Amino acid sequence: MLMVLVVSVARAELVVEVTQGVEAPTSVAVVPFGNDTGQALPEDVAAIVQQDLGRSGFFQPMLRDNMLGFPTRSEDIFFRDWRLAKMDYVIIGRARAQDDGQIRIEFELHDVLREQAMLSEQVTTARDNLRDAAHLVADRLFERLTGLKGAFSTRIVYVTAEQLGPKRQRFRLQMADWDGARARTILESSEPILSPVWSMDGSKLAYVSFETGKPSIYVQYLASGRRERIQSFPGLNGAPAWSPDGNQLALVLSRDGNPEVYVLDLRSRQLQRITRHYGIDTEPSWSPDGRSLIFTSDRGGQPQIYQLDLASRDLKRLTFQGNYNARGRLTQDGRFLAMVHRSGGGGNGFDIAVQDLKTDRVDVLTQSAMAESPSIAPNGSVVIYATQEGTKGVLAAVSLDGRVQFRMPAVSGDVREPAWSPYLR
Repeated sequence: MLMVLVVSVARAELVVEVTQGVEAPTSVAVVPFGNDTGQALPEDVAAIVQQDLGRSGFFQPMLRDNMLGFPTRSEDIFFRDWRLAKMDYVIIGRARAQDDGQIRIEFELHDVLREQAMLSEQVTTARDNLRDAAHLVADRLFERLTGLKGAFSTRIVYVTAEQLGPKRQRFRLQMADWDGARARTILESSEPILSPVWSMDGSKLAYVSFETGKPSIYVQYLASGRRERIQSFPGLNGAPAWSPDGNQLALVLSRDGNPEVYVLDLRSRQLQRITRHYGIDTEPSWSPDGRSLIFTSDRGGQPQIYQLDLASRDLKRLTFQGNYNARGRLTQDGRFLAMVHRSGGGGNGFDIAVQDLKTDRVDVLTQSAMAESPSIAPNGSVVIYATQEGTKGVLAAVSLDGRVQFRMPAVSGDVREPAWSPYLR
């Protein structure tokens, strides 16, 4: 039996565990924020900021037990103490109550060596949204320190699978913060759920469900919980991908006998066939400008990634290194292609690799026997993917330069099919 659930109970929370960071991470002290609201707060904002920065792999936060003081204002900072502790930066802040019942989080970033403020900002939020505010604070600090826009305020979706008996399984489509916190179930079913993907405005998901006994594509509206089944065709219905404007879905259908890529206009419901080949064409994904599709095809004898211009129908093969390249995903600037890759020479493992489309250089980022389903963070810095740890499916992630790696195991069940959200408003 299928159940549609929108609940706040965490079903399979993930926890980010950094397995490899940069060689010389920046040392930073996130001092506990002051509380001028007159009552206890439901979240420790500074602790969340510290976890976000630490879990990025670029920073080494100072433990609170090692701090000599807890300043909440710039005039209370004794820079000599932080230099002795070998800190590069100090972050301080405080929470203040507003007349309208909201809470204002004021925060500052200070350069210890130069003894000067680098950033002083504030975020106003409802009391029950303090965790969101903390992620936003971490985003702004991360951008100021690295020059790269932070992605801590984003979400991820993923599928969990639990074996309940010899012939019984439970599948859940889950959504959580980027770090796995606040997991909630979007959909629960005894039949498989596959290929979740975000619309570019972050308001909808598309995914494949087998709840009717055959694969069908559904669209889920996250704000209301409403879902609708997209027109179902005989045979395979799979691999949905939103166009950048949200008005079209690329999908894979076998209605004509062979898996081909189609585009469905969601307003007119008109269907357009995009590929025509006796090989298998699958796993479509849009270019950031919406003018072309990339997809996986074995038309050359082995799975490789191709790009098709939608206006001219010009076809270009993108990948040549390795005997298997699939599930291609582009960064938002269109320069880098992340994919599942298997190198030649008898290699049997499937890894995550990234190809610079300007130079055609391919870098293998992982050493995994079974990596799959890559999805790129909206700032283009990290690829999240599914892999195996023993007999258990887990999520893992790696930066595009390969310097930072972390994993996200679940408490129970297998985790698979991750999808990273766009920036959310």
